[in-house]
Amino acid sequence: MPVTTAVASKSVIVADDTAFVRDRFRSALESAGHRASIVSDAGTLLARVREDGSRVDLVVVDLRLPTLQGTALVKALRDIAGFTAPIVVFSGTIANADEVRELSLLGVAGYINEYSAVQHIVPALSPHLFPDQFNRRTSPRVVVGLSVTYRVANSIAVAVTLNVGRGGLAIRTTSPLERASAVKVRFRLPGAPRDVDAEAIVAWSDRRIGMGLQFTRIDADAQASIDEFVRAHFFSNRKA
Repeated sequence: MPVTTAVASKSVIVADDTAFVRDRFRSALESAGHRASIVSDAGTLLARVREDGSRVDLVVVDLRLPTLQGTALVKALRDIAGFTAPIVVFSGTIANADEVRELSLLGVAGYINEYSAVQHIVPALSPHLFPDQFNRRTSPRVVVGLSVTYRVANSIAVAVTLNVGRGGLAIRTTSPLERASAVKVRFRLPGAPRDVDAEAIVAWSDRRIGMGLQFTRIDADAQASIDEFVRAHFFSNRKA
């Protein structure tokens, strides 16, 4: 089972131009023992990261901050020397599907609903705060937020991945399926020309986080694409 409790204090910057969102996220993070810094515009965010970037563990950002928006803001963050922390985007601030694809190519780690219930905020961010705890599988996992469609019988749902590995993936959902449920999944790796279609079973299920899926049937080309993606991202991140 994934670990959901914090084992160390982390430093998080929450950037949103809505005070209600900033305050809720800061309250949730500080209640869990983390250090939360809040900003309301892009200029202040970039200045804060330039000043403290090497000590920041996570940035949670609104893509529609005043003065700099969308993928340009993420690019500006990634251009700051010494800043390597994951970036999680507030899902309600994404403009369209093209922007999601661009964000994936920029290495955005995941997405979170800015109006998530307070009790769900820290569990949703934990895979990005403590990636090692969520990568303890028989094969490496890459923490990444990708849109994924999964189907059980005639029921179809759409969610976001927590991580992807050679043998399966974890999905963020507040309505996880029961363990051992059989599902069909479809998702697209960043930069890939086509979707990955696979059959899987639910390996673990936790209402605080989501569920983990283990592939049971996947074609050779799709498996090769996943293997290459994991090899390129997991091991390059380990060396960074």
